[in-house]
Amino acid sequence: MTSMSDSSMSYDLSGPLEFDALADVRPGSNILVSGPAMSGKAGLCTAMLADGSRSGEGAVIMTTGDRADEILDDYRTRVEDLDESRVAVVDCRGDGSRSDERTAEGAYVYHVTSPGDLTGVGIGITKGLETLANNGAEEGRFALDSLSTMLTYTDRKTVFKLCHVLSSRLDSAGYVGLFTIDSEAHDDQTIQVIKQAFDGMIEIRDNDGAREARLLGLAGQPTDWREC
Repeated sequence: MTSMSDSSMSYDLSGPLEFDALADVRPGSNILVSGPAMSGKAGLCTAMLADGSRSGEGAVIMTTGDRADEILDDYRTRVEDLDESRVAVVDCRGDGSRSDERTAEGAYVYHVTSPGDLTGVGIGITKGLETLANNGAEEGRFALDSLSTMLTYTDRKTVFKLCHVLSSRLDSAGYVGLFTIDSEAHDDQTIQVIKQAFDGMIEIRDNDGAREARLLGLAGQPTDWREC
């Protein structure tokens, strides 16, 4: 795939997690964030998006759990003087039919019928990217939380194909993508199939009460585990 973005630019995702390879991530890269439930995967991704929003980048957040208004409330606490015209939320919890809206503060929200409505997911993300581009966000970051929820609605091959489709769309937009998955909710074969759709992977684990992370893929050899 060839990105339409400036090939000289890169994203620095190392603010919340200090790995050298995360300080220079090319546009169009997609990273799988894997770890057990309650290990802080979603918070890590949101922190990486918030760093970009502080610099005026676009942020597209897809949620399969929390409501869009909850996502936005949390995001506002993370980014002072947030330009909400450069924030989009794709809410896949399934409260009704597909629809979109603008919040009073200017954020774009697209509602999908369920995490299994992959056509709706694709439409929402595409509309979100287009909206933010029209609002002047030439670069941005995307987070999907979580693939595990989607895997309860459909099979791993379908989710794998979706990840490839989203990878192409994010690459065309010059975005970088972060996707979470619960490492303990699936068998090893499912994890192996899904991870093939990504350029790199952040693994999170609990080690005697301390949260640790390591990076695979972006830096060549896997990094050592370190506290985070």
